[in-house]
Amino acid sequence: MQRKKIKADDHANLMGEDQNAKGPYYGSLSQAPIEVSELSKPSQATHVTQSTANVFSDGRTRIDFVLVWEADPQEQEGQNEETTAESEVPRWRRAVHVHKTWRKKFLNKLQAAGICIEKHMVQDEKKVVHYVLLNAPWSVLCYYAEDLRLRLPLQALPNQASNWSDRVAKQLGVPSLLHEEVPNLPMDYYTCHFKVNKLAWFLGSNEQDTFFSSTQRHRILYEILATTPYGHLKQGEVGVDRLLSENVFAAAFPLHEGPFAVPADRLAPESLTERQVLFQYWARWQKWNRYQPLDHIRRYFGEKIALYFAWLGFYTGWLLPAAVVGTLVFIAGIFLMLSDIPAQEICESEDQYQMCPLCKECPQWQLSSICSMFKAGRLFDHGGTIFFSIFMSLWAVTFLEYWKRMNATLAHRWDCSDFEDIEERPRPQFTAMAPMTMENPITGAEEPYFPKRNRVKRVTAGLMVIIMMIAVVVMFLISIILYRAIVSILVSRSGNFLFVASASRIASLTGSVVNLIFILILSKIYIALAHFLTKWEMHRTQTKYEDAFTFKVFVFQFVNFYSSPIYIAFFKGRFVGYPGHYKTLLGIRNEDCGAGGCLIELAQELLVIMVGKQVINNVQEIVIPKLKGWWQKYKLRSKKRKSKEAQLGLAQQVPWESNYELLVCEGLFDEYLEMVLQFGFITIFVAACPLAPLFALLNNWVEIRLDAQKFVCEYRRPVAERAQGIGIWFYILEVITHLAVISNAFLIAFTSDFLPRLYYQYTRASDLQGYVNFTLAYAPKHFASQHNVTCRYRAYRDENGRYSLTYWNLLAIRLGFIIVFEHVVFFIARVIDLMVPDIPESLEIKVKRERYLAKQALAENQALFEREEVRATSSTMQTAPKDWELSGMHENQGPTHLQMTTSTHTVAASPEAHPQQQFEPEAESP
Repeated sequence: MQRKKIKADDHANLMGEDQNAKGPYYGSLSQAPIEVSELSKPSQATHVTQSTANVFSDGRTRIDFVLVWEADPQEQEGQNEETTAESEVPRWRRAVHVHKTWRKKFLNKLQAAGICIEKHMVQDEKKVVHYVLLNAPWSVLCYYAEDLRLRLPLQALPNQASNWSDRVAKQLGVPSLLHEEVPNLPMDYYTCHFKVNKLAWFLGSNEQDTFFSSTQRHRILYEILATTPYGHLKQGEVGVDRLLSENVFAAAFPLHEGPFAVPADRLAPESLTERQVLFQYWARWQKWNRYQPLDHIRRYFGEKIALYFAWLGFYTGWLLPAAVVGTLVFIAGIFLMLSDIPAQEICESEDQYQMCPLCKECPQWQLSSICSMFKAGRLFDHGGTIFFSIFMSLWAVTFLEYWKRMNATLAHRWDCSDFEDIEERPRPQFTAMAPMTMENPITGAEEPYFPKRNRVKRVTAGLMVIIMMIAVVVMFLISIILYRAIVSILVSRSGNFLFVASASRIASLTGSVVNLIFILILSKIYIALAHFLTKWEMHRTQTKYEDAFTFKVFVFQFVNFYSSPIYIAFFKGRFVGYPGHYKTLLGIRNEDCGAGGCLIELAQELLVIMVGKQVINNVQEIVIPKLKGWWQKYKLRSKKRKSKEAQLGLAQQVPWESNYELLVCEGLFDEYLEMVLQFGFITIFVAACPLAPLFALLNNWVEIRLDAQKFVCEYRRPVAERAQGIGIWFYILEVITHLAVISNAFLIAFTSDFLPRLYYQYTRASDLQGYVNFTLAYAPKHFASQHNVTCRYRAYRDENGRYSLTYWNLLAIRLGFIIVFEHVVFFIARVIDLMVPDIPESLEIKVKRERYLAKQALAENQALFEREEVRATSSTMQTAPKDWELSGMHENQGPTHLQMTTSTHTVAASPEAHPQQQFEPEAESP
């Protein structure tokens, strides 16, 4: 293999378009050319060590980020550009030329910003893959660390994080079954916003290679990549994200810390890399019953991903009591079904109750034929449903209250309590497209600004599009309703006794499957539309951008997923009419509830959509990443490398190539959406299916390990992002909790048979004898005379088809029940909210203590520096301190003492506050 000297002003070599070189190609884009000698025959061990480390070819310079693009080996720089007229050049060739130009400008700007660049190339007969390795030198890291207001450690503290079960187990003197010691536990720190002129006060500042963590280095590199322009700013030609969307680059990612698999010879847990620790103690299926190592996840992936897994684990743990209670309610339903008097009356009625036809051409049927379906309905429709609905409403409120406490604790421990208010910067796309600047009222810094009036107009236009898409969903819902009615008619005419008896059930089940297919298709279309609308609305920060996108998609998905259950629960069977006066929709008779009632149909719909969606998602999360990963590796590893390394048999896959074979991490939106929709199913419609929390619990146990394996093993390493919480998802959960109370009240009042049974027990017979006859009305006389038969149907009407007194009594009872149920549940929920503080008392004390120490340290610092100034002016032998000489960096003109914020988990740096640190004069930059 030949290694060449690459000069920065050699544009052909700069962009890697020299196609004469075969095999891996090494070079640099630094100002000074790099001389690399001819490859000798090294020992295999030496070569493997160098090729698997995340360093440049010199074996020392760390790789902070990787850019990748692919090209056709036949396309050379400047080919046919001089001899062919521009009008005759094909469009695809012009696009290739534009992409080359953009890459040149972008990489030149990176080099001008001080980024160290090294290029590698892999080529075969069909494709050339270019890898550009990026490194931020010490001066660049320091400049951007101050600009990004990164928090760096001042003093190390022992990590005292623990779970409530561990504390209980210690008090009882028994081992905790859920806890496991994870090696290399991250330390806790007092932190402060980084200041270049106070570098010596920060912990570990003399170790330049390890002073900034890998996630901080990735954030700095991504900030540079995201804000570097390559064209006209007003046209949005800025940042690596735009280049990725235009396919100028194929990928941009930081590297994982080595392989995830643990070598057989590395048995000591302390010798494992961060990625291997996460795989060994978190991502494996054997760890399903262990707590997640949240501090390790945060150190490797950042706060945003760590908060997602913290919320998912917290939610899964809280599902356990809900699943236990729901299972007990279901078991109670089994015993009640076996001894239910109305069910026995139906099963033993034989030919006593002849029911009216379900359609014009359908035959009459016997009520006894629905014996099994009626009994199945009793599994979900009994007195325990009332208790479980109240329980789940209060469970949801309590869960959210305790999550707020958990979130506050994690935000304080991870130093992100004031991230959204102070630390978060404007999005690079917003910075490039904003028409004006304005002073930030909190930080006082001049920032890009987009007029609020213009944004309101755009948001309003986006809402109109959302309403149109919701109308499309309603149209599909109506089509599903018509589908059920048509299928029911067709099956009833089939003549097959089994099909005729189950016509309504077959129509309902197939309709649920068709509805699920529509849901999945519309979801894909709408998500792409929501991305476009949210970008157009020009939101300032990434948090606001994600919240706006989340709101749009969730509103659509809520209507998409919940429209069919809402229809079955509250509308189906309400507008049917009665024999002789049936109501129609587009000429087709309106749907009535099935033989077992609408509640059993709602339970069936929930199981199909909820469980079916969970199964489909889990299969997709297992199979699709495997297939995509296999195909990506197949495409890249099928290249026939013609290099001396391959000939010598020393070819070892380098880390940037193995990482490029992994899948792109597409963020957390889909993960949150799946869990929040699940939360809605187990709360809004829990009265219809008490087993829903159990299915959710089983799914989430699998989901945690699936997501962990994806992030550790199958995804490229995402750029670490900071976050203060789970964002707008928390407020969505609160809205769902309130909707659940209202929904369950109406379900019990109008869809369940609980209140009619209770009314009959108090007015007719306490043992429910004769209840079936009580619920059935006789067909009107004119209908009986037309068909020469007397039949029954389910309604509270007289022989003329008018509502009976019983109907109005029950209506009053139902409305009264809804009012009482809602007020009682909301009152208890409010009491829980007041009793459970959002921030734990111990955390409040800790925050106040740290603020007190910060103020005390500031006062001591001020007095110390005043004494030093007096001493300096009185001494004629005082020498001036050396200045910072960071290339391309401005001198900080702030006050002489270390400026401290009053945010939590932060103290000022002073000799008294940190006696273990020696304060030295500021040194020159290396």
